[in-house]
Amino acid sequence: MRFIFSYLKKYGWYLGFIVLVKLAGSLLELLLPYVLEYMVDEVAPVGDAWRAVAWGIVMIVLALACRWLNVFANRRSSGVAKDATYRIRKDLFWHSVNLSGSQMDDFGLPSITSRMTSDSYNIQNFIRSIFAMGVRAPILLLGGIVVTLSLDPAMAAVLCVIAPIVIVCVVLISWKGIPLFDAVQQRLDTVVRIMRENITGILVVKALSKEDYERRRFAQANRDLTRQERTASIVMTMPGPVMNFFLNVGLTIVVIVGAYRVNAGAAKPGVILSFLIYFNMILQGAMGLNRIFMMLSKANASANRIALVVNCPEDLTPIPAAEAAPCPGDGHIIFDKVCFRYGENSTAATSAQFAGGERQMSLQDISFSLAKGSSLGIIGATGCGKTTIVNLLMRFYDATEGHIFVNGRDVRSYDRDELHRLFGVVFQNDVVFADTIAENIRFGRDVPDSVLPRAAADACAAEFIEQYDDGYRHAAAIGGANFSGGQKQRLLITRALAAKPEILVLDDASSALDYKTDALLRRAIREHYREATTIIIAQRVSSILTLDKILMLQEGKILGLGTHAELLESCPAYREIYEAQMGEGE
Repeated sequence: MRFIFSYLKKYGWYLGFIVLVKLAGSLLELLLPYVLEYMVDEVAPVGDAWRAVAWGIVMIVLALACRWLNVFANRRSSGVAKDATYRIRKDLFWHSVNLSGSQMDDFGLPSITSRMTSDSYNIQNFIRSIFAMGVRAPILLLGGIVVTLSLDPAMAAVLCVIAPIVIVCVVLISWKGIPLFDAVQQRLDTVVRIMRENITGILVVKALSKEDYERRRFAQANRDLTRQERTASIVMTMPGPVMNFFLNVGLTIVVIVGAYRVNAGAAKPGVILSFLIYFNMILQGAMGLNRIFMMLSKANASANRIALVVNCPEDLTPIPAAEAAPCPGDGHIIFDKVCFRYGENSTAATSAQFAGGERQMSLQDISFSLAKGSSLGIIGATGCGKTTIVNLLMRFYDATEGHIFVNGRDVRSYDRDELHRLFGVVFQNDVVFADTIAENIRFGRDVPDSVLPRAAADACAAEFIEQYDDGYRHAAAIGGANFSGGQKQRLLITRALAAKPEILVLDDASSALDYKTDALLRRAIREHYREATTIIIAQRVSSILTLDKILMLQEGKILGLGTHAELLESCPAYREIYEAQMGEGE
């Protein structure tokens, strides 16, 4: 709960004011039965109509004041809850997008999504309710007991016996709910993950007629979530029946004792009437405390999950220049004996990287150098480490062994934004956002409109963009669903080219392009982006055979490094791929 209250510190005086207003409203609410008892026992027997009307007006004023104060406090606490939750979501989003690759692997995207949605909602609901019910409920419970003691100590003694039993039951049972609700949120992570997988891969599911299989898989996860929610709800709803039982038993005893005392002349009828109302208030207070503890259990579990992300330390901070490794050469990009192993929770590692239950190296002893303005093609089987090289170059992960240098500097010495500004990148599973084509290309960068057509022409995207009546103002659907695969890739390449990057990385960015368009793209890059150091990851030899160097990878190791002609002579694996692909082309 310390995490939640850290976001409420700035509202200290304001929250104190809300508490005072809520306290005043609750105290006025406690006065109403007392005034009613006075009217029944003191005013009514006298038969003074004006006095009765005057006290009736007092009751109306008290009721209206009580209502207004409670509504005012509830609205203000709701505003604080919204503002605090907004700041929590903002911090959660900021820390989520700044997680390193390994940290994101540990948390998982579905879990981050559920923390942003259901967990933040649980916290908002708790903050709103703690000031709405957190003041009123104990005031009604304890204040009701105190007032009944002043009215008739004998009947109030029943409450003094029952109230501690009720409170202890509520606290003990509610405390058991905290780990249960944490388990509920973990089950929710699984449901969100399956939903996300099916929504993003809906075409594959339909194409393979796997709807029934995925429906069963989701149904199982949903059943597990429902079962866990049911268990948590059963535990957390147990205080309700317990309280009702003891309070109703107490109410019955009070009525019986009160009847005997009225008959004996030791109590007045108005006291019995007010006792019944106070009993109802005490019951409301006890039920309110039960709800508070239930929301507290949910909020505590949710706050702990969010705090894990928000308080997660940065593990890729820039290192001081004095601690950086010395650059071994004068290349623009240098990999020096780089080895890398993904973490246990990484989804980027392949099953081939397990042996005897131990995670194996994804990259082993990778060394190469690229001069400024030169080009490198990387080719190899799926899972051989091609994308991992890009991940390390852009420092999404740190190398397990060895060093990487850009412009003569260890990449670990760069500030993240300083390093990433050097790159124009199209990733293997890149994203088109629900925005205009122009904004998808610009992507928040200071790229003038005059540059967009040139970059689009180089990426062979201008021809389909300019077919739209609204051109670059044409809206893209979520994920680029209104574009073909080739159009989406050309749009993404346009984004990478638009800022004239110092280093251009295309990770399997031409897989959906026909051979003619692929050739035009490569020629445009050679002619118009000569100063950019280019790295192209591809499955097709035709996409990289004209580049200055080609790196052939197999199971994270370098099989060959050289020009196309050199690899044909020295690398049998490369020659086999070339002959197979070019033979199919012929």
